[in-house]
Amino acid sequence: MTNSELKDILLSLRNLTAENEIVEFKEAKNGYDFTKLGKYFSALSNEANLKGKTYAWLVFGVENKKHDIVGTQYRPQRKDLDKLKSEIGDKTTNRITFIEIYELKVPEGRVVMFQIPAAPKGFPIAFDGHYYGRDNEALSPLNLEEIERIRAQATTEDWSAAIVSGATLDDLDEEAIALARKNFKNKFPEKATDVDTWDEITFLNKAKITIKGKITRTAIILLGREESEHFINPAEAKVRWLLKDALGNDKDYAIFGCPMILAVDKVYAKIRNLKYRYIKEGTLFPDEINQYEPYSIREALNNCIAHQDYTKHGRINVVEMDDQLIFTNLGSFIPGSVEKVVKEDAPEEHYRNRFLAAAMFNLKMVDTAGGGIKKIFNYQRERFFPMPDYDLSDGKVKVTISGKILDIEYARLLAQHRDLTLDEIIMLDKVQKKKPLSEFEEKHLRDKKLIEGRKPNYFIGIKVAAKTGQKAAYSKNKAFDKTYYLDLIEKAIKEHKSLERSDIDELLWKKLPDWMDEIQKKNKVKNLLFELKQSNRIKNVGTFKNSIWVQNQKEN
Repeated sequence: MTNSELKDILLSLRNLTAENEIVEFKEAKNGYDFTKLGKYFSALSNEANLKGKTYAWLVFGVENKKHDIVGTQYRPQRKDLDKLKSEIGDKTTNRITFIEIYELKVPEGRVVMFQIPAAPKGFPIAFDGHYYGRDNEALSPLNLEEIERIRAQATTEDWSAAIVSGATLDDLDEEAIALARKNFKNKFPEKATDVDTWDEITFLNKAKITIKGKITRTAIILLGREESEHFINPAEAKVRWLLKDALGNDKDYAIFGCPMILAVDKVYAKIRNLKYRYIKEGTLFPDEINQYEPYSIREALNNCIAHQDYTKHGRINVVEMDDQLIFTNLGSFIPGSVEKVVKEDAPEEHYRNRFLAAAMFNLKMVDTAGGGIKKIFNYQRERFFPMPDYDLSDGKVKVTISGKILDIEYARLLAQHRDLTLDEIIMLDKVQKKKPLSEFEEKHLRDKKLIEGRKPNYFIGIKVAAKTGQKAAYSKNKAFDKTYYLDLIEKAIKEHKSLERSDIDELLWKKLPDWMDEIQKKNKVKNLLFELKQSNRIKNVGTFKNSIWVQNQKEN
């Protein structure tokens, strides 16, 4: 957007007689509280949806009564403004964040304009787990009626249930129908005898794949012949399998289309699922398992098929690397939080493709009774492998399942200690992967003495380190007492008469905790030298750039 266009928008907003539900002005002269900003993001996004608008505006640097420009110094560096997108996304439903953040410099001062997207149909936007809205100009919790109004938008139309004009039973694959019958009988054994007496249309109606004998988009996706995909055009029902080497180079690929009930087996057959060996404690004989639990592969792939947003006209991708599988499908993650799904272990209240999900449940492809995702987590736990990673950004769901142990002593023994809950293992998995912890997670792990260190550089605490054979790693992460470092520097200077700064760096570098990076270590050494100098124990006889440190001889 050009400066001229931004000025025109700002002028039109300032000409409003007052703020409204989708426009908010803040002076924010010297900054603004992040949590308040997040609450306004949630409120304006939800109100834009309810008002039928595509976006709302939050404007910093403008007074909210007369709408005079007063200027703002909120995050004056552009890189800090850009970081705000991911910071807000980390706290909102489905990682929804700003469409764009604009800076406008006018004679009266700097103005920052936040363009906030309307909440997607069917999904109110929460910030930090709470829904916000507006009562005229005031910020307030989004009331239950408004939450349900937004949620109801998703129930008005189910893309997967639409009848396909011109399609007939001849457009479905016979082998796929036969497998569907077999799976249906396995799912509902009490109906097996009846199923054998049903003709094709009766079976498809009973399995909720067709509606009153009419072919649906679900029927084409799951059971359609390969050449029948045109019936759902411009949507695609395809899975692309891609094999990459350790350097990320493409080695092989294949694309599988309708019918999806057969494509799942074809993709599964492509995945190598190599043997993984590790030595069990107390024996010289290796344990041998497959890299991936078959259930996890099928569940992840079937979830992609069930939850793909087919209106986005894209493919499902399965990327196989040496030590991990990556599954991606288009569309937001409807539950909003993976942790919520694992903890609640219950069926979802809302589905993007309700008709498709129900049919896949009847054909034993997915588990809408809840627990599918949690089962994948538990299978990883049993293997002592890292927990699955879910990336919910960029309007798609990306699931990474690891096929190797991250740290054999940590992972194997941690999983064997049943006093640690799955929730705690998920939290500790974040620590191992150097991922940020929420305030609750940090407090919980600290209270149980499972972690130590300073935010964001946590490490496994002595209690769990002793359990998991990470005593050495714990010691490398745990800093020595400051007095130790001060005495070490002073004794080294006394022994060698003088030391340059590079000598002192070399002396301390490997003794400083491993969680520190280069800059943090340099700052630590600088602060230690400053403290010794202030206490008149050493002095610099060199220059500021090329310091030479000697003992400070006390006067008699």
